[in-house]
Amino acid sequence: MKKDLYLMRHGQTLFNVRRRIQGWCDSPLTESGKQQALKAKEYLKDISFDHYYSSTSERCCDTIELIIGNHYYKRLKGLKERNFGLFEGESEDLNPNFDDFGYDDLFPHYGGERKEDVQKRLKETLTDVMDKEDHQTVLALSHAGACRCFLSTVIDPEEVLKSGGLTNCCILHFTFENDTFKFVEIIRP
Repeated sequence: MKKDLYLMRHGQTLFNVRRRIQGWCDSPLTESGKQQALKAKEYLKDISFDHYYSSTSERCCDTIELIIGNHYYKRLKGLKERNFGLFEGESEDLNPNFDDFGYDDLFPHYGGERKEDVQKRLKETLTDVMDKEDHQTVLALSHAGACRCFLSTVIDPEEVLKSGGLTNCCILHFTFENDTFKFVEIIRP
């Protein structure tokens, strides 16, 4: 049976505005981030979700709570952003260009995660979620880097992201059938 996963990035945060690397460290949603979440809520209102999940990061929990109100959701560490090690909280100016050779080799030298580790963590977490019998339509809140890593396990992310990137509160829609994810669309409410 074909199932639907909506994997969403959190709303804009203070660190997004201040151009700070915020992998496992956290910062609160801005007023703009809260408005983005409410706009996403309006877009998602006609979808009948049966389960909700969020990264344990405050920015994701705050975003999902604005979208689903008092509905129950489960926090999963497996949905967390990539750990950037000593780069956490530092200026984005220290973050190498994503396309630079060696980008993915840099962070493990400073206590962070490799892309392959994040891909594996996200794929295992989301497969476990979608394998549950009563999970037909799921909303999961995560982060730009984590979403990109997961997307790269399904298709070449450049094809999807060339039209505007992983903006705050954008949604990646996937189907899941026979333990296989298929990319459907990117939604930027």
